[in-house]
Amino acid sequence: MSLPPEDMICFALYSASQAMQQAYRPLLDMMGLTYPQYLVMSALWTGPETPTVGALGRQLGLDSSTLTPLLKRLEAGGLVTRRRDPKDERLVRIAMTDAGRALQASAADIPRCIAEKTGLTSEEIARLHGELQALAARLRAPD
Repeated sequence: MSLPPEDMICFALYSASQAMQQAYRPLLDMMGLTYPQYLVMSALWTGPETPTVGALGRQLGLDSSTLTPLLKRLEAGGLVTRRRDPKDERLVRIAMTDAGRALQASAADIPRCIAEKTGLTSEEIARLHGELQALAARLRAPD
């Protein structure tokens, strides 16, 4: 059975994802960040002090071939540093710079702005978030 894209759940999720990124764009443009860079910075603002690239990739669902260029651009922008772990040279640790930490204050209002843009209540956002996480987990589960 074939469905037109507008009737497919995958298309609804794709379209919602694109719309969400478009809603973030003007807020992030003021900070000089792309949406993927914002996700990386958010993980750093709320996570352990100096995560490894691998741990950060697992948290964000990004492989190193996607994450490394993001980190290089953030490092070139003076927001993070990448250093080999002195105890295990195979690991690369990410640390925020003072500029990266300062950017957190500029980003503090973004979640509220996006929540308002959705028109959903906090309870509806929490329910939708839970449903989407559960859907992702079911889709990733082995058959």
